[in-house]
Amino acid sequence: MAGRRALIIVSNRGPVTFDRGPGGERVTRRGGGGLVTALRGLLEHHDVTWIAAATTDEDRVVAAEGSSEVAFVAPEPDAYHGYYNVVANPMLWFIQHGLWGRGLRPDLDRAFHDAWRDYQTVNRLFADRVVVELDNNPGAAVLFHDYHLYLAPGYVRAARPDAKLAHFVHIPWPADWTILPEEMRRAVHDGLLANDVVAFHTARWARNFEVSCDEIVGGHARTHVTHHAISIDTAEFEGLAQSDDVAAEERGLEASRPEKLVVRVDRTDPSKNIVRGLEAFGLLLDSRTEWRGRARMLALLDPSRQSIPEYVEYVAAIERTTDEINARHPHAIDLQVADNFPRSVAAYKQFDVLLVNAVYDGMNLVAKEGPLVNARDGVLVLSENAGAHEELAEWALTVNPFDVWGQAEALHEALSMDPAERRRRRDGICAQVRRHDVHAWLDGLLADLDSV
Repeated sequence: MAGRRALIIVSNRGPVTFDRGPGGERVTRRGGGGLVTALRGLLEHHDVTWIAAATTDEDRVVAAEGSSEVAFVAPEPDAYHGYYNVVANPMLWFIQHGLWGRGLRPDLDRAFHDAWRDYQTVNRLFADRVVVELDNNPGAAVLFHDYHLYLAPGYVRAARPDAKLAHFVHIPWPADWTILPEEMRRAVHDGLLANDVVAFHTARWARNFEVSCDEIVGGHARTHVTHHAISIDTAEFEGLAQSDDVAAEERGLEASRPEKLVVRVDRTDPSKNIVRGLEAFGLLLDSRTEWRGRARMLALLDPSRQSIPEYVEYVAAIERTTDEINARHPHAIDLQVADNFPRSVAAYKQFDVLLVNAVYDGMNLVAKEGPLVNARDGVLVLSENAGAHEELAEWALTVNPFDVWGQAEALHEALSMDPAERRRRRDGICAQVRRHDVHAWLDGLLADLDSV
C-alpha cells in the first residue's frame, strides 16, 4: 500500500446513506453497490473526502447540517430524475452495454434533451463541490467514478487548471457512440479527457476509449489511458462465507438441492442476459434427457432500477421465460427475485455450475466471488464479453452471450466434466483472484495518481 495521501472520491453513491426509523430516529445504512464496497478500503488508509448525491430525504437533512462523513450534493429531485433515470440509466448504461436495438429505440425526444440539461446541471453541482473541497485542501487528488459524472471533470479543470484529476469507468466502453448527438458525445469525451488519468477494468475497454477519442475529438494526447481489473477483498469475503447467516441459508439449500445445481446470481438488468441464460438451461433439458430431474437452475436475482420502464419489462420477460420452461420441465428453475445476499453467498458455496453470460460487463465480480468460496469444485461458464473474461478465460468455459445453443452445450460440458479438471479450473481462478485482489486494484489506481 502506498503512503497516506489526501483524496477526494466523487461518485453518485456514497459509503453511507440516511433514513428515518419507525420511531422517527435517524438510521445510518451502509451504501450499496460494488463500487462503494471496493472503495471503502481507501477510507482506512488515506485522508478521504467522499462526495456523493443525497438520494433520500434524510440525506438532504444531513447535507444541510453538514454533519456526515459524506459531503452530500443535493440536486433538485426533478433534476436528479433526469440525470439518473433518463440519461445515466438507461441511456448511457444501454449505450455502453450494447443494449439498444436501434431499429425502434431509443428515441431522443424533447424530454431527453431536457434530461441532458439535468445531467449537465447535476454534474456541475458535483464539480462545484469538488472545487470547494480543493480550496480547503489544494494538494488532494480527485478520483471520479463512473458514467454518472462524465462532464464534471471538465467543469473542475476549467475552475482549477492545476488540479490532479483521475476518472475510473466501471462499465464497458464501446467504440461507437453515434446514438448520442454529436454535441453530447463530444461533451462526454471532452469531460473525461479533462482528467490526467482515465482508467478502465480491461485492456479491451481502454482500447475502445482510445478509438472513440480519435473518432470524436481527434485523440487523447494530454490524458493517460490505462486499465486495472477490480476485484474483491478475499479475506473479508471468505470470512463472510463462514458467517451464521450464510450457514443458515446453506442448510436450506442442502436440504433441497438436486444432484447438480446450476446457479446464477445477478441484478435484474438487461445487460446480465438472464433471459437467454434461462433459455439455454431449457434447451439443455430439451436436448439432453439425462439431466432431466437431476439438474436444476437456481436463479437468485436482485431487483434493479424498477423505476425505469425497460427494467420493469425485463423482469416480466424473466418471469414469462421461467414459466414457459417450468411448464415443459416442472420445477427445473427456482426463480427468486429478492435482495438476499447471504442466500447468494450460500449458493456460491453449493453450485456445480455458475453461469455468468452477460451481454457486456465492465468486470463482473460474481465470476470471482463464486469460485473463491465454492465447496464443490464448481465450473464457471463465462461470457466472452464480461470484463472478468480477460483474467479468467484460461479456467472458465467461454460462451458467446447471444449463442443460446452454445450456452446449453457449455452447461452440458460443465455438468459432465471430470472431477480433476473441475478442481484444476477452480484452483486456477482462486489463485488468480487472491493474487489480484481489491488491494492490488487500489494500489494500481494510486500509482496512476502518482504518475501525474
